[in-house]
Amino acid sequence: MITLLPEIALVLAFFVAFLVTYLSIPSIVRLAQHKKFYDDPTHRKSHIKQIPTLGGVAIFAGFAITAGTLIGYEFVPSLQYILVACIIMFFIGVKDDILVISPNKKLMGQILAALILIIQGKIYFSSVHGFLGLSNITVIPSLFLTLFVIIVIINSFNLIDGIDGLAASLGMLSTVFFGVWFFISGNIGYCIISAALFGSLLAFFKFNVFGGKFKIFMGDTGSLVVGLLIAVQLILFNEKNIGTSDFFAKINSAPAVSFSVLIFPLYDTIRVFIIRMSRGRSPFAADKNHLHHCILKLGFSHIQSTMLILLANVCFIIIALLLQNLGVLLLMMILLTIATIISFFIEHTVRKKGINDKPKLKSKVLKENEQL
Repeated sequence: MITLLPEIALVLAFFVAFLVTYLSIPSIVRLAQHKKFYDDPTHRKSHIKQIPTLGGVAIFAGFAITAGTLIGYEFVPSLQYILVACIIMFFIGVKDDILVISPNKKLMGQILAALILIIQGKIYFSSVHGFLGLSNITVIPSLFLTLFVIIVIINSFNLIDGIDGLAASLGMLSTVFFGVWFFISGNIGYCIISAALFGSLLAFFKFNVFGGKFKIFMGDTGSLVVGLLIAVQLILFNEKNIGTSDFFAKINSAPAVSFSVLIFPLYDTIRVFIIRMSRGRSPFAADKNHLHHCILKLGFSHIQSTMLILLANVCFIIIALLLQNLGVLLLMMILLTIATIISFFIEHTVRKKGINDKPKLKSKVLKENEQL
């Protein structure tokens, strides 16, 4: 199918993934309500009602069914290992959403999935595109760099999944960027992977933001799977860009451009880790110091905050593409500087107004529980 009609395969991938996810969610919501698989509101959560989790089950189903049926292994030789890694993330996420597992066990599962991709799937960085004067890198540095990048991206999506639509919208933005580039560069198999993930995320987004009685969160099941697939696309984008001579497909400073695509989840993860450790806390200890929480405190709704962050992320991508000839290091420094200035401005505004949403949230939760 891909060989004869790649465009039709792309359209089918999107629609099949969308429909599988869309049709699965109402049943998953009913099951979650029956079994009481809820995300309960607390002082560090941004919602005030019990919301079913396990939306990631539908995302995984939409992607896996589509990828397994529409993509030939001859076009994506590593497909079976991508699916195996996704299955590992899926079961870890489901267990954490239902029973909760320790951060160490979750990390071990992420490392296992990453090693399968690297060793069996041959998905790894072989070049850093001139970063610090380096190009090709040897096996051991490549292994550790790829492992580090996969783990960081998975956890960054896990950590930003704090307000309605944010993780899904940033996941869609990333997968559209990489998918379009795969299409332009002739990597149709990887483009179909992007189309399948985009279809799944779009269907989930509808229920996550506008779901009404079928409102659902993606949970760890979704954020871990999505983070893994975004990491795979990022690595493949960097690798397939090596030696590309096509004018339309060639991207200079590919690592920095990749960073711009994921600027919000990556920067915010680094930022909250620094804040937590500076206060003597575990970097994995949950709190409300994320930038999306700060934006909520300024009076924006969930969807308004999500759209502002999405628009800002698009601006970073445009800046990176316009300045791609500056080199990896300089471009990354510019992106980090701009992100730091924006972050400082948001935090300063929150502090200046003396905003504290804990009492307000607590009263809303108590009121909501009384109504239930």
